Amino acid sequence: MKSFDVEIADTDELRARGLMYRRELADDAGMLFIYDRPREVSFWMRNTYLPLDLLFMDDHGVIRHIHRNARPFDETSIPGAAIGDPNPERQMILEIAAGEADRHGLRPGMAMAHPRLDQRIAELPCR
Repeated sequence: MKSFDVEIADTDELRARGLMYRRELADDAGMLFIYDRPREVSFWMRNTYLPLDLLFMDDHGVIRHIHRNARPFDETSIPGAAIGDPNPERQMILEIAAGEADRHGLRPGMAMAHPRLDQRIAELPCR
């Protein structure tokens, strides 16, 4: 099982800044965006120097969509759901260094654990 050392972005201010202006990100580090409840989300790479993989998770902690290798400074909207996804709401988004999702074999359908998920419904509850 892979774990990441994450910074938490759980306020509007922290989520708005994200990983902007960062010049380095360790392979085992990332930023976890947490919303109080699931919602449709989209991200962009404004003022972001690092290429990133974005993992979009539902309220069960299941990866529903991955956007690989988001380009630095690209302001094109990155949706949190693939076209046609019948349940596009996301509760957590993990940003990690580009290539890390593939390196660790992360893919849609896999569950990730975090204590801020509702542990009663989490696919992979924390122990």
